[in-house]
Amino acid sequence: MSTPPPLLPSHSAHDGTRPESPRLGSPAKSTSAWSPVLVPRPKLPSPEDERDKESLYSMKERHDLESASKGEKPADLPKQGKRATVSAATIVPIWIALSSAVILYNKYLYSTLEFPYPIFITSYHLGCAALGTRILRATTNLMDGLDNIKMTRELYLRSILPIGILFSGSLILSNTAYLTLSVSFIQMLKAFTPVAILLISAIFRIQALNQRLVLIVILISVGCALAAYGEVHFELYGFVCQASAVIFESSRLVMIQILLQGLKMDPLCSLHYYAPVCAIINACFLPFTEGLAPFQEFMRVGPLIMLSNAAVAFGLNVAAVFLIGAAGGLVLTLAGVFKDILLITSSCLFFGSTITSIQVFGYSLALGGLVAYKSASSKS
Repeated sequence: MSTPPPLLPSHSAHDGTRPESPRLGSPAKSTSAWSPVLVPRPKLPSPEDERDKESLYSMKERHDLESASKGEKPADLPKQGKRATVSAATIVPIWIALSSAVILYNKYLYSTLEFPYPIFITSYHLGCAALGTRILRATTNLMDGLDNIKMTRELYLRSILPIGILFSGSLILSNTAYLTLSVSFIQMLKAFTPVAILLISAIFRIQALNQRLVLIVILISVGCALAAYGEVHFELYGFVCQASAVIFESSRLVMIQILLQGLKMDPLCSLHYYAPVCAIINACFLPFTEGLAPFQEFMRVGPLIMLSNAAVAFGLNVAAVFLIGAAGGLVLTLAGVFKDILLITSSCLFFGSTITSIQVFGYSLALGGLVAYKSASSKS
């Protein structure tokens, strides 16, 4: 006679009550002295993991529903924490090309087409930039950052207006200098801009000065002084205008860097706000400087030339603001130095500009100082 198999805990005599189900995550309790072999359970997810997974799945479900309502194929959930940005390696060549094109185009207007009205040109460029940003606002999503900006009167007067004043002064003075100084000499004087940025940044306590930086400042200053001393066709009025333009431009770059990084303002939104201010300020100088002459000469030059010139200038303004937003004002200046070298070389080759050996030596010293500064900045 065969003996029945031993009863397991789950086969024990039923006393009329339903056995209590063990709670999830708690060890099973034995109802008898006999201990069964325990099988290791897989690790259960924590409540935090469940919430994260639920959030991700809910985001994907909403995304798929929106795509399905538009008749599109549901896409994979995008990765978190990544934003589309323009790298300095991409924007620097674009900025160099547009900046060189604006300088050559303006020189073509001033000299070849005999349109010597720099204040009108700068006002016209900035007015087109103000109009262009508003067209982008109405037709594209590039200006959606304006929805997140609460522009108040205090913020406008404290941030936007000073940039407009500095930008207007820089443009008026620099373009006036082009009427009396050669292109090559102006580009050499612009090598002093990083020094001005460094000193202004130190005043605002953005950049701390040390002994090495002071030596670099002296080296660049001596190089620019030698470049000015070796100029054959030196004009004091043009030199004062360009030196003042460097101060205005350096202050503007520092202020824009503070505005973009401190207030987290999108670069195009910044251009949207300060371009109208610059255009209005520049236009206020027209009746006292150039009068009605540029308006009378506008049609002689031709609408196609003027519109294409404004388009190139608008592209430069957008590229410059993007570059500042991506890397800061000093990188923009260093890229400008490389652009100036190309312009100086082109001016000598194609336009016969005269450059003395003293200027070459002085400009080489200035460039050496810029390289030393870049090396010191990268190590700090």
